[in-house]
Amino acid sequence: MNWYALYTKPRNEKKVAENLEFIGVEVYCPMISVVKQWSDRKKTTQQPLLNSYVFVRLDEKDRSKVFDVPGVVRYLFWLGKPAIVRDFEINAIKDLLQEKYKEVLVTGIQPGQKIIVEAGAFKGYEAIFKEQKGNKTILVLESLGMTLILER
Repeated sequence: MNWYALYTKPRNEKKVAENLEFIGVEVYCPMISVVKQWSDRKKTTQQPLLNSYVFVRLDEKDRSKVFDVPGVVRYLFWLGKPAIVRDFEINAIKDLLQEKYKEVLVTGIQPGQKIIVEAGAFKGYEAIFKEQKGNKTILVLESLGMTLILER
């Protein structure tokens, strides 16, 4: 069984994940806690890490099963075939969401320089240092097609 990336309608990730689980499909929708500020209060909410994407694990022959769920648009394709997400990439996302970075400081590296991540969920990955703005460090992980923003 392989992991695949599914593209969903905007703001339908949680509902699609719930409905896929209901029909027996193994699904992973990475969620993060975000503090929302209103004029009179703050509230912590859960929102998807990747907007409009969920990951499903199923056999090749069962791939059409996901289209029975409202909100599923299509599979993410790579070179004309549905993109297969490797287990270690799913595990890296899970590990990343469990870690809490207390201090991230970049010194002696220029923007655009390639580095190897030495610790954490993305240990061993090659990244491009984009910039450090105040308390945020921005890295681009080209192999995963994502930008990583670390906040201290």
